[in-house]
Amino acid sequence: MSDQQPNIVFVLCDNVGWGDFGCYGGQTPTPRIDKLASEGIRFNSYTSESQCCPTRTACMTGRQSVRCGTYSVIPVPGKHGLTPWEYTIAELLSDAGYATGLFGKWHLGEEEGRLPNDQGFDEWWGYKNSADECGYSSYPMFKAIAEKLKVDTPKIWEGKKGEKSKAVRELDLEVRPLLDELIVDKASDFIKREAKGDKPFYTYIALSHVHPPEQPHPDFDKTDPERLGMYADLIAEMDHRVGQLVDCVEQAGIADDTVFVFCSDNSTCHVPAFALGGSTGPFRGDFTRPPAEGSMRVPAIVRMPGNSAPKGVVTEEMLACHDWYRTFASLAGAADKVPTDRPMDSVDASKFLLGESKETGRESLLFFAGDGELMSIRWRNIKIWLGYCEGMDHPNVKCSFPRFYDLGSDPQELYSLFTDKLDCGWEYAIAMKLMEEYEKSIEACPNIKPGSEFHGYSLVDRGEHALEVKAEEKAGVQTM
Repeated sequence: MSDQQPNIVFVLCDNVGWGDFGCYGGQTPTPRIDKLASEGIRFNSYTSESQCCPTRTACMTGRQSVRCGTYSVIPVPGKHGLTPWEYTIAELLSDAGYATGLFGKWHLGEEEGRLPNDQGFDEWWGYKNSADECGYSSYPMFKAIAEKLKVDTPKIWEGKKGEKSKAVRELDLEVRPLLDELIVDKASDFIKREAKGDKPFYTYIALSHVHPPEQPHPDFDKTDPERLGMYADLIAEMDHRVGQLVDCVEQAGIADDTVFVFCSDNSTCHVPAFALGGSTGPFRGDFTRPPAEGSMRVPAIVRMPGNSAPKGVVTEEMLACHDWYRTFASLAGAADKVPTDRPMDSVDASKFLLGESKETGRESLLFFAGDGELMSIRWRNIKIWLGYCEGMDHPNVKCSFPRFYDLGSDPQELYSLFTDKLDCGWEYAIAMKLMEEYEKSIEACPNIKPGSEFHGYSLVDRGEHALEVKAEEKAGVQTM
């Protein structure tokens, strides 16, 4: 890689399990994704947050979504999504001289002031919330309610920084099978344009598959006798779209200057009424059943530019969706722009990606549920459950006594070490230490309340334990 700032292409798919691609053991052929992995680094221990909004928050801010008030996809009274106070990776890279573009799913705010062009992107094209909105207008009752309450039908939007976003097309079942083709076309146009410019660029490409209501693209619908079922067709299309983006970068002549990342926002779902298939590989659970590894461990592949970049690497090193923030900032030579006035949960894994370190820098992970409760703590291969959930229509349950698992010998998390040997006090000490650090951080900087108009707080240096919030400025925040 040259000493110049690299371009960054960040591709995020939706609801794809750890075991869905060929290079992760999947049985649907994914030659383009497998080739991408052979040209870079495949992470076996990459984790997302619990749902769409939380993971996208982590990618955008480098912070736990529970800190940002966006830990659930369920709308709340007030304004949904990231407050303008959050400093997104798009804003950071824009301030570092990057051109920025987003194409596809946003799901971090639907009001003006909280859209991508308000949060650091020079331009965007996509949908404000989730692909499930494609099906809304197919219901006569929705049309009646929309007319009564003066609610508009879902749309595809586009916008530019400094301008108001505008609707450009209906988001409905007619466009659903074409959505990823359109997203990739828009992103490819951006890449080609910016490759000719005098700035490095960052493009965030959020694919729509695999999210209901699903309809495969006509080019992939029952076209291959080796593929049986819609899920296989959707994975095949995803492989093709990733290949198109890789080809676009290479044909633009910028492969030696471009970091290419492909990962999933959260794991697959095994609820028949919601999902069409999907594999969590050797791990227990799915995204509706936290905190088992199958609810959070997802595929992630990074191809670094240059002949000296790591190739064909398969690693068990931990990495989390929060870590793209500091990592991209460092690769862009903008580590000094990472905020210091708030808790940051991101680690800088850039040296690992460059082949200059054997470690990513991440050793632990706190995992929060969709209700904002701390569900599990992991330190290396030690996993401690504080609570669990049996499915999306079940409540989160607090464990009467923490469960302890060794992920190295028990990836299914079936055999609690407490029942095995009754000497887990030293393991719980690790959890207590990490919980205490988190509690201190939110005492200093309380978590933002969902739906809040929160625009930040002033902090006063308090020495050893960093920062204290002025009492008169605590309005709009909550302590967990």
